[in-house]
Amino acid sequence: MSRNIVPDIVVGRLPIYLRMLDFLVQEGRQITSSQELGDRLGISSAQIRKDLSHFGEFGKQGTGYNVAYLRDQLKRILHMNQEWNMVLIGAGDLGHAIAHYQGFAAHGFHIVGVFDNDPAKVGKALGKYVVQGMEDLQGVIEADKAAMGIIAVPAAAARQVADLLIGYGVRALLNYAPITLTTPHHVKVQYIDPVALLQHMAYYLPNGAGA
Repeated sequence: MSRNIVPDIVVGRLPIYLRMLDFLVQEGRQITSSQELGDRLGISSAQIRKDLSHFGEFGKQGTGYNVAYLRDQLKRILHMNQEWNMVLIGAGDLGHAIAHYQGFAAHGFHIVGVFDNDPAKVGKALGKYVVQGMEDLQGVIEADKAAMGIIAVPAAAARQVADLLIGYGVRALLNYAPITLTTPHHVKVQYIDPVALLQHMAYYLPNGAGA
């Protein structure tokens, strides 16, 4: 089945499956089942089988899935069999935390430059990076073939930053700014808004729980 018609919600669950398969490999497991994966992840086994069926047949009824094989296939589907370069825009408190996070490189995502428009920050060390001015952004994207951009700027600046990144050829944006971006259909945007997530969770808490 063509990857273009796979529902995005299905693609969004694949990294969850991949993470669990990594755990199983670390445990030395060779075989698993949709039932076991479902029990561990809180997802129905039928949903897991349906999700995987979009990409082919990976297991045998009564036998289950070969853990290493299924993990490798999901890495291939998610294009995790290659390295991805990305740029980080914003050298404030959030940018500091993102730049110091070790998990990106461990999974094949590499920050190749940190940028800010504040003269007081440009030229300063940020972990292993030196903050660069926005005038250097295009050159770094082109030289390092950065396909992804992380937006860690205030909401008021996020649209302009997104437009710059897209104009320089970036095709995927991870947006931490609390604003919805309008982008061309070929540009994928993912949003991380901690406040919105906290508000979501607060709905399920009894009144006065935090008092």
